Amino acid sequence: MKAIGIILAGGNNKGRLGALTDHRAAAALPIGGCYRAIDFSLSNMTNSGIRKAAILTQYNSRSLRDHLTSSKWWNFGRKQGGLFVFTPFTSNEDSNWFRGTADSIYQNMTYLMRSSEEYVVIPSGDAIYKMDYRQVIAQHAEKGADITVVYQKMEEKDLSKFGVLEMDEDGRLTAFVEKPTTPPPSNMASLGIYVISRKLLINLLNQVVPEGRYDLVQDIIIRFTKTLKIYGYEFNGYWNAIGSGVSAYFATNMDFLNKDIRDTFVNEYPYIETKPKDEPPAKYNIGAEVTDSIVGSGTIFNGKVDHSIVFRKVYIAEDAQVRNSILMEGCRIGRGCVVENAILDKEVELSDGQRIIGVSSDEPAVLKKGTRL
Repeated sequence: MKAIGIILAGGNNKGRLGALTDHRAAAALPIGGCYRAIDFSLSNMTNSGIRKAAILTQYNSRSLRDHLTSSKWWNFGRKQGGLFVFTPFTSNEDSNWFRGTADSIYQNMTYLMRSSEEYVVIPSGDAIYKMDYRQVIAQHAEKGADITVVYQKMEEKDLSKFGVLEMDEDGRLTAFVEKPTTPPPSNMASLGIYVISRKLLINLLNQVVPEGRYDLVQDIIIRFTKTLKIYGYEFNGYWNAIGSGVSAYFATNMDFLNKDIRDTFVNEYPYIETKPKDEPPAKYNIGAEVTDSIVGSGTIFNGKVDHSIVFRKVYIAEDAQVRNSILMEGCRIGRGCVVENAILDKEVELSDGQRIIGVSSDEPAVLKKGTRL
């Protein structure tokens, strides 16, 4: 493949995701019963024939790095290419943390310089979707574009959380407004996925970062809208970003209860891959009742669960009721507990009779990792 990948997974999402990112990057958040968010961009890379990818991460990266210990699960374990994880480092010349998306790439310029591929594909690490990047690159080449921005037409979502594109009849970008505070005239929202020539990216970074400009969108795409040929590529498949907030994370997980969405990732080739875990199958004891739920391996059910995502090694005791909730790895739910409209992070333990009830799917209750009630 004539492209390399750079996955942006370094943002600090604590303000939007709260306790869920106290101990992990957003890209390491569990998704759909068995995945991590980063799995989707990684799988899209390898499924598109990209054999060399870098992950740029910064905040709370331990969990993410642990997940990426072996690159073979995403078919990056190879002599030519491979998977690289870059974090800020201290040297005689530079001791800065990444000051923005453009700066994170600039600080790892050797990755670009030592590559020979023509194009760079740059997605975020916290979006859930399946995409063949080869189709984006093909349109990029056909249009003779300098940069291609992947977008989706959104009718019902809050566009104040996205970059909004305006284009001419040929699909060339005429305006780009980042997170508009007033309703924009366009419904075309950027998905945070870009294709650019490797050499052009090097030249642009060498121009803007020394000027104190550190953001890929503001300081390259928006700044050079009039002078570079920037085109849009429309994506019509399922896409959701969990980094925008707790409600988005909750909704994205619950989407996996929809068979058509779940099959897109699990049962339709090419598949989304993840680091496997070796536990026994889930066990359903007498009195257990589990409906409309995704169940992780090693989980033991004694109570009732409905319309929920239950990750691995969870224990649910007798007479407990779990509805419309997400239970992450290692949670223990005591006798007679009621959990509804809630997200329980890893290793949460509820003693007998506890009630954790959130307002709704849009305002779920969240218990941070290791909470014991």
